[in-house]
Amino acid sequence: MINFPNCKINLGLSVTGRFPDGYHCIETLIVPLPLSDILEIVPASDSRGNFSVTGIHITGNNGDNLCYKAWKLLDDEFHFGEVDMHLHKIVPAGAGLGGGSSDAAFTLKMLNTIFNLALDVKALEEFASRLGMDCPFFIENEPALASGKGEILRKFNLNLKGLHITLVKPQIHISTAEAYAGINPAEKQKPLEEILRSPMDEWKNLLINDFEASVFDRYPQIREIKEKLYDAGAIYAAMSGSGSAVFGLFSKPAKAASKFPDCFVWEGSL
Repeated sequence: MINFPNCKINLGLSVTGRFPDGYHCIETLIVPLPLSDILEIVPASDSRGNFSVTGIHITGNNGDNLCYKAWKLLDDEFHFGEVDMHLHKIVPAGAGLGGGSSDAAFTLKMLNTIFNLALDVKALEEFASRLGMDCPFFIENEPALASGKGEILRKFNLNLKGLHITLVKPQIHISTAEAYAGINPAEKQKPLEEILRSPMDEWKNLLINDFEASVFDRYPQIREIKEKLYDAGAIYAAMSGSGSAVFGLFSKPAKAASKFPDCFVWEGSL
């Protein structure tokens, strides 16, 4: 079976508090993006199985990969055995795009189908939450308001059809720990839902990613990318997640790739 784990962007990201276990309390709208990795899983051709990864930004051991961890999580529970799995990475890492989380969630869904595990959405989301707070979103993979640690999801109807997006990832890797180190949690005066329902041309001054302030101070290049996207005519531009990718939403194709040499650039439609 072959599938295409897509990534996501965040529209607004507020860090409003901290739980006793150290996790932060967040509020954000997560939107799926049609930029995808490629994942193939089949029952193993021998008793050992095989897991391989190709593509961009490949680091670490296979055992650290979330796809491998997702297989092990389900195999420990259901004992269906080894698989041959190949992941081709296209979505950049350290970007705030949830690429690894998506790979893990798609692994769970594919194994559920291949081995007839009969897990429903709720069960898959529970397994996904054990792998990471972004993972449950990719089970249903529809726009959703995320709260709590990011695992509490509520579908949200936001029509972005017809918009175009330019996504820019500089050669900067920002770890989640590094990003959170610069955050001072605070309650927001205006609810995120209310901001999202306002006209998009008002989002620039209202829809805020709390990570931007500290990340931009440390990495001015990322701030400059956002400014260039607005200069190119973006209706709204922001950093996704904890960075370092920045996106701009446009009413027509921006064709702005030439403005960002030495960066990963992807342009598409929503």
